Amino acid sequence: MRTCARWWGRGSPPLRLGITLLLISPVLLALQLLVVAGPRSPGAAGAGEEGRGQEGAVAFSVISIEPERSYRRVKTPFRRPGVEEEGEGEEVEEDGGRREGARTFEDENEVHWRKVGSRALEVQPWAVDQPSFTAELSRIIAHITRPQLSCSRVLSPGQAQASQPPAASHQWLLCAEDWLLPAADRPCVAYSFSMDGRDADFLKTVSGLGCEVHSFDPSNSNTSDGHLGNSLASNHGDGGVVSQHKMWLEWRAPRKRKHKTRGNLGSVSQTLADIMTALGHHTVHFLYADLLSAEWRVFQNWIESGTLQSVHHLVATVHLQWAGFEVGGTDEEVLRYWFSILQSLQAAGLKLVHSSAGEGHSVLKRTVASAHSSYTLSWVNTRR
Repeated sequence: MRTCARWWGRGSPPLRLGITLLLISPVLLALQLLVVAGPRSPGAAGAGEEGRGQEGAVAFSVISIEPERSYRRVKTPFRRPGVEEEGEGEEVEEDGGRREGARTFEDENEVHWRKVGSRALEVQPWAVDQPSFTAELSRIIAHITRPQLSCSRVLSPGQAQASQPPAASHQWLLCAEDWLLPAADRPCVAYSFSMDGRDADFLKTVSGLGCEVHSFDPSNSNTSDGHLGNSLASNHGDGGVVSQHKMWLEWRAPRKRKHKTRGNLGSVSQTLADIMTALGHHTVHFLYADLLSAEWRVFQNWIESGTLQSVHHLVATVHLQWAGFEVGGTDEEVLRYWFSILQSLQAAGLKLVHSSAGEGHSVLKRTVASAHSSYTLSWVNTRR
């Protein structure tokens, strides 16, 4: 026993070392297997030459913390003559991609408008070889005082019964040809945008036709809270009933659009497309607009968004006293811009059926005896 004990005592260090080595080998083998068969980077299989390496080589998964992508504002790449730069661009990623979620709402009506009628505003050439105030103004006055479509039957202000064109001049007229009026078995929709109360005869006329009528005025105190939905529940589809809305037209498309539900826009300034969406309308058969010099930019919005294709009859007052909201440049550039708008309206299908001159003879703060400060124009859309 003592001999065995001594032998064991003498041989214990080598034996313990051998046992330790036997235990370490399986552990190292297991670690090697884990490394060789370990996870490869997700893009290793399809990477380029730099990422392929030798077959069987170990690929390591790397976790990187990237800083948030920076965004910059990109302004419109060109400036239309006669239009001030708005200074607000679209948010895009530095790599050129559009910021995710920048446009979260897109109604089916809006998609339809963009596909069917949207177009960029085409700036017209100068009237003569070089900028000329007289030449630019002359072609504008000629354009807005010469009707392009003759109507045998018309609707006069305040009258819901069609008749022959009256001998006396009226502020506006609606063309009442059968092929231009909504069918008797179809709903009729009318909008009026006015802050001076001069749309009373228009409201009376379209109400007499049995239209669903909506009147918009941001100063209107007859509405509750200024939301469209507050006055739609009982009036939607009721012919002859005028719904009052504390709402006005916007010509700038909002940079960030929230999802909008029918009957509630939550703001007192919206584009015509958004108003129609909220009210559930695909078509506005009769539209009256006295926008107090905002009409030029509003018209441009309708042209470029394609919303104009959904308006059948348009009565609007154009103001010439000054350039208008967000319109700038020299007088000649402003006049050319106005004419470009008028030409684009015509190209979209609007034909002038009546023109009525307003008071005064001021054009861009100049007194011009051959022109008036404003004109009320009546158009009909022949491409509806």
